[in-house]
Amino acid sequence: MRLAFSIATRFLKSSMGQTILIVTGITIGVAVQIFIGSLIDGLQVSLVDRTIGSSSQITIVSDTNETYFDMNDELITDIQKDDRLTAVSQSFNAPGFVLEDEDSFSVLMRGFEFETANEIYDFSNKLVDGDIPASEGEVLIGKEFSEKLDLAVGDVLDFVAPSGAAEEVEVVGIFDLGVASLNESWMITELETAQTIFGQEDKISAIEMQAEEVFDADIIAESIEKNTDVSRLDLKVTNWKTENEQLLSGLSGQSISSYMIQVFVLVAVLLGIASVLAVSVVQKSRQLGILKAMGIKDKTASQIFLIQGFLLGTVGGVVGTGLGVGLMYGFTTFVKNPDGTALIPFFLDWQFIGTSVVIAIVASTLAAFIPAKSSSRLNPMEVIKNG
Repeated sequence: MRLAFSIATRFLKSSMGQTILIVTGITIGVAVQIFIGSLIDGLQVSLVDRTIGSSSQITIVSDTNETYFDMNDELITDIQKDDRLTAVSQSFNAPGFVLEDEDSFSVLMRGFEFETANEIYDFSNKLVDGDIPASEGEVLIGKEFSEKLDLAVGDVLDFVAPSGAAEEVEVVGIFDLGVASLNESWMITELETAQTIFGQEDKISAIEMQAEEVFDADIIAESIEKNTDVSRLDLKVTNWKTENEQLLSGLSGQSISSYMIQVFVLVAVLLGIASVLAVSVVQKSRQLGILKAMGIKDKTASQIFLIQGFLLGTVGGVVGTGLGVGLMYGFTTFVKNPDGTALIPFFLDWQFIGTSVVIAIVASTLAAFIPAKSSSRLNPMEVIKNG
């Protein structure tokens, strides 16, 4: 093996142009794999974060015609035992109207336990003015709603429930969830405030949860349904994957297209390595013939080209990794949204990168198998005689 390694490195150095050509091909192939893969992963992370990153990923709601169901501390405790969940919060949702002069504006009042709901919706960082409601009768309104009615922190609004019950609420903060429709239609308050206004004390409309692994939401939802009393309580568990099939289909399509691109790039690299090394066998046939006449075994002759493939793959894989990461960093740094944020976040999956490098090394070694087979079949006497 040591002799084969020494001869392999000498052959690579003696044909530096070919060596650089192969390494460049592998480098570009690995760089494209890492760049495309990281770009797709970053886009998926961004899409998931924007769509369901700051919302309930697993939700328990009533499985009957009743909108609301009783608060159940025992059920909450059972759910919180699941370590795969990062947040569990109760909420109360009901439509109503805001009266302004002679006009009325429909809104959805959402009551939350802010201590836990903030872990899902990140209200603290979504405020553009004011504070989180801390006492009964205080509400948050969206940026678009405040601009539409020319409202500011400290203003008092007349809120009317469908039953006709009226309540004065004070605006203590203005939020921006990044979605204009929500900013215009949501009015957010404490859970107890919403329950009181609608006369539904100790009732809630949903138990909302977020999972540590977003794409495990359906598995966790099934586990909750199986291991808790939700069915007995006439409740059902939903998750974002079943409610966002189009998004999930789009993400799957992106992943498949990414894999296809990577496969074709890999095949192109393999063909390039095999063809160049095959030419190298012909070019080095005289030297190989002399070496075989001196006693080198067919196995050693084969190992020379396998080692070349391994070395080329290793160098190309390492350099390609650096280039791919650099391309990803440059893209996320210079391609921006109008607000100055990165169009696609800088995201690196080191497991994927490591796998790409290993595949490049294995593929390069396998690509050298045919030239290695050819070298083992060379007849030293015929090679030396025919030149």
